[in-house]
Amino acid sequence: MQKVRFALIAGATGLVGGHCLEHLLKSDRYSQVISVGRRELPLIHPKLEQKIVDFNKLQSYATSLAADDVFCCLGTTIKKAGSKEAFYKVDHTYVLELAKITANKGAAQFIVVSAMGADAGSMVFYNKVKGEMERDIQQQGFEAVHILRPSLLLGERTEHRTGEELASKIMKPLSSLMIGPLEKYKPIEAETVAKAMLYAAAQHQKGTHIYQSDEIARLGSKL
Repeated sequence: MQKVRFALIAGATGLVGGHCLEHLLKSDRYSQVISVGRRELPLIHPKLEQKIVDFNKLQSYATSLAADDVFCCLGTTIKKAGSKEAFYKVDHTYVLELAKITANKGAAQFIVVSAMGADAGSMVFYNKVKGEMERDIQQQGFEAVHILRPSLLLGERTEHRTGEELASKIMKPLSSLMIGPLEKYKPIEAETVAKAMLYAAAQHQKGTHIYQSDEIARLGSKL
């Protein structure tokens, strides 16, 4: 009989994170879901435990951040963060600190949303930060690390992102033309990414696994 597990999710107020939380709560695989965030979610569920934290002082909450599988959906934009330094803090520092704490508390798997083009050696700041985050979480000693690199995310956001909304309007009609090598550039539904996170976690694969957007779409369709 499969062991019922504890899940921890960070970033459940975001586009992917909201869907991820929804599916974690529905999943028979998890008996408890711990949501870590800066503000309380307007949601009550018998499996859900909410931890309101200051990510700048995350270590002070370490004793309550134990779980088997960690789903990290933290992320922002440079425009919303206000500066490159603030962006780096959210997309690298907070993610890495969460990885360090949960690894030390015995988490087996870390499943994280990154971005297409992530590369620690990139000259593009955004891609470089994402690549450094990927590199650093792999060094924390998890049994498995699952890194998802989606293309443009589709879905209803609670926040207004003009650039992404414009890109979505342009790219979505072109999706049917993106086949073969271009398939990984197709816009992808945020819920599909969330489903792929849960599917990847359920496979019990050890080591590091990186999924490009076309593979994410395939995994998400299996859940």
